[in-house]
Amino acid sequence: MALTALKVKHAGPGRHGDGRGLYLEVQPSGSRSWILRMQFQGTRRDLGLGSVRDVSLVEARIAAAEMRRKVRNGVDPSAERRAARKSTPSFETAARACYETLKAGWKDSRTKIWISSFERHVFPMIGSLAVDKVDALVVRDVLEPIWLAVPDTATKVLQRINAVLDFAHIKGWIGKEVSLRSVRKGLPRQTNVGGHYAAMAYADVPGFVQEISAMPPSLGRDALRLTIYTATRSNETRMAVWSEFDLNKGVWSIPAERMKMRVAHLIPLSDPALQLLRRMYENRSEDDKLLFSTNGTKPISDMTMSKVLRDLKISDVTVHGFRSAFTDWSSEMTDFPKEVADKALAHKVPDRVEAAYRRTDFFDKRRKLMGAWAAYLHQDK
Repeated sequence: MALTALKVKHAGPGRHGDGRGLYLEVQPSGSRSWILRMQFQGTRRDLGLGSVRDVSLVEARIAAAEMRRKVRNGVDPSAERRAARKSTPSFETAARACYETLKAGWKDSRTKIWISSFERHVFPMIGSLAVDKVDALVVRDVLEPIWLAVPDTATKVLQRINAVLDFAHIKGWIGKEVSLRSVRKGLPRQTNVGGHYAAMAYADVPGFVQEISAMPPSLGRDALRLTIYTATRSNETRMAVWSEFDLNKGVWSIPAERMKMRVAHLIPLSDPALQLLRRMYENRSEDDKLLFSTNGTKPISDMTMSKVLRDLKISDVTVHGFRSAFTDWSSEMTDFPKEVADKALAHKVPDRVEAAYRRTDFFDKRRKLMGAWAAYLHQDK
C-alpha cells in the first residue's frame, strides 16, 4: 500500500514501502530517510534520496522516477553520484582554493584573518559539506551562534562566504549563483555594527597609561603602551620588526605594505616611547625579528593587548579606540591643526584635490604633537 504524508510522519522503526522500490526507512532514534532499491545491469543497489526533513513524499517519488529513467537509458546512478562527489569539492576545499587565488592582492594582515575566521566559525560546522549544498539556510545556521555575540565578525564572515560561493560558481562547482540576501532576514537585527570603536575618554587615558607602566613588563602591556604612545593601529604594532626603528633619530618607519592605505608612514617617537623601546632593545634576539613575539617570528594576537584591558576590568574599551582618544585630545586640548593629527593617524585625505596639493607629511609638527601627547599621558597628578 502506498504511503501517505500521515504514515510518513508516524511510521515506526523499519522500512515502509511506497511501491516500485521506494522505501521510507525509520531508525530506532526516529530519524527518517528515503531509500530507492533498484537494479542496474543485474546488480541491486540501494540509493539514498535524502532525509524526510528535507525531502517530502512527493519529492521522493519524483526523484525515484528520475532515477528509474536514468537506468532505462543505461546510466548508472551510483557511478554518476560518485563522479559528482569527486568533481564537487567540499566547502572547506572551495574556501581554501578561493583564499589561495585571492590573497595575492591582499595585505598580510588580511590573509591571516580571512582564513582564520573560517577555521574558527565555519569549517567546524559545514567544512565537509559539498559546496553546492551550501545555501542561504545553511549559512544562516552557521552565523546564528555569532550573529549577536560578535556582530562585526559575523558580518565579515557572511561577506567571505558569499565570496567563496561566487568563486565556486565561476569554477563550475555550483550550477547557478547563490543569493545570500535573505540570510539577514532569518537573523535578529544587529545593533552595534558599523559604529565607532569603543574608546576611553581622553581624560582617563593618562591614569590608565601610568597604571600599566607601573606594572611588571609583559608583551601585551608593552605592545599596548607603544600603540597608545604612537596612536598606531594594533596590527602595525604587532607586526613591527626591529629593523623599522632608528632609536638614535627617534623614528619608526613602517613600510607601505604594512599600512592600511599602502603608503609608507614615518612616526616620530616621543621620549616615553623611546624609553620603552630601548629597554626592550637590550633583550632582542636579532635585528630583523618581531618586537612583540614569543619566538621572534609569530606575532602576538590582538587578544593579547585586549587582555590587558580585560584584566583591569575595563570591558567597554577597545585597543583601536585609543586612536579616537588621541583625536579627541588633539582637538580639545591642543592648537595643532586637524591635518597634523590626521597625518599622525595615517588617515587618507578624502578629497582628491586636497590630497594632490597636500604634499607635506608635517613631520616636524607631528614630532611636537606626539611629544605633547606623551607629556599629557605622563602628567603629574
